[in-house]
Amino acid sequence: MNTSSLIQKVWNFCHTLRDDGVGYGDYLEQLTYLLFLKLAHEYAQEPYKRDTRIPAGYDWASLRGKTGEPLEAHYLAILHKLGTESGMLGAIFFKAQNKIQDPAKLARLVQMIDAESWIGLDADTKGDLYEGLLQKNAEDTKSGAGQYFTPRAIIQAMVACVRPQPEKTIADPACGTGGFFLTANEWLSGSGQWLKDNAAWLHRDLLPLNPRQKRFLREQTFHGNEIVPNTRRLCLMNLFLHNIGELDGEPSVARADALIAEPKIRVDYVLANPPFGKKSSMTITNEEGDEDRDALTYERQDFWQTTSNKQLNFLQHIVSMLKVDGKAAVVLPDNVLFEGGAGEKIRRKLLENCDVHTILRLPTGIFYAQGVKANVVFFDNAPKDGRGHTKGVWFYDLRTNKHFTLKTRQLRLDDLKDFVVSYNPENRHERQETERFKFFAYDELIARDKASLDIFWLKDDSLENLDDLPPPDVLQQEIIEHLEAALAAFRDVASGLPSFARVEGGK
Repeated sequence: MNTSSLIQKVWNFCHTLRDDGVGYGDYLEQLTYLLFLKLAHEYAQEPYKRDTRIPAGYDWASLRGKTGEPLEAHYLAILHKLGTESGMLGAIFFKAQNKIQDPAKLARLVQMIDAESWIGLDADTKGDLYEGLLQKNAEDTKSGAGQYFTPRAIIQAMVACVRPQPEKTIADPACGTGGFFLTANEWLSGSGQWLKDNAAWLHRDLLPLNPRQKRFLREQTFHGNEIVPNTRRLCLMNLFLHNIGELDGEPSVARADALIAEPKIRVDYVLANPPFGKKSSMTITNEEGDEDRDALTYERQDFWQTTSNKQLNFLQHIVSMLKVDGKAAVVLPDNVLFEGGAGEKIRRKLLENCDVHTILRLPTGIFYAQGVKANVVFFDNAPKDGRGHTKGVWFYDLRTNKHFTLKTRQLRLDDLKDFVVSYNPENRHERQETERFKFFAYDELIARDKASLDIFWLKDDSLENLDDLPPPDVLQQEIIEHLEAALAAFRDVASGLPSFARVEGGK
């Protein structure tokens, strides 16, 4: 069977299961379990003969000959047994459940996977198939999976600006299904089609990787955290299908909460889109002893400021993850740029302790979550020598008079071409101002109210030119997003207000 026919076969079976109420997410999970078992079986054969650590009687061979209730019962036993194992095996099958209640359909899925040689498929084919399902799952708004999905064009532009180098470490403390890791892997290996299609202006100049660099890329480059077990499972499988990680090795993505403790290692790059939403599930205590009143506490002496704002905590954590010369590109919501209180104190510390050199104002309508207004903040870590390290910040406005939707006008990498070229990754110290790209000196920024980095200078044409409005579907989406953003802001204000119990007295 050729590649396109196989992909169509997998998709068709997904649609069959959806008719029975099995969503993309559940299908992806079951496909992950069975595909991992089949790949392990293939690696255990000639010429590989690898020890896959799968216990006897719980492998692919023990599953494929069964049908009906015996198949269902044995599948459940395999899921339970492998979930107790260590390493990558235990990570993939952690708390695994069977979501396909019809044994006949489970048998058909097993037969479909058994009929193919998956090792024989190249990484691009396996990866594209799996990522296609991840994309469909993200688009299924009822599942809520879209919160883990960053638009690929944004990730590609971030990687193209940061330009990671071989034998350097890359981290993402909230890595979702691994989009940043996979795009960085494509940059380093030169394998992504987006690199070939845009070679004229991306100027990727890395030489082909030597064997040592390839091994480092596969086994040591990536370090992630993902606290949601199912998402972590999908991430590990996604990476594995792209030749990142080892079948019998340790997982490169930890299941622990990244914010719970200081990072165990320092990395060269952080590429991340931390969870939006301001409330943390735990309390932070800093070296001054300030804390919230919740029962659980983060003991983080390395944080600049105590706050329950999850986004600000992730920003502080990312700074702590970097080596002295480390670089970061992080997607952050608007409130991080202008919020007072802890937000202002953290911004001032960030400008002082790091070189915050570029902020990309992202357009609306590009995230699956409604009402999101976000930015990409690029900064380099610096020595803690008491000197201010930010000399000024370049702002690129990709929001004003830009109109995108998830369906009819999707954001493409070509829409970010002018930003990447203006960023000048090969030498960011030689930049030219343009209509959308402006420089603001440190003294000017620090003198603004609350040291706000929420800066716009372009005139919004939609406010004055009623004859040149965007198409109705785009306009409708923008209205919805503005209302969603306003509601989110009101909720944040309401959650911060003290609650007063009404006490009624009487004689």
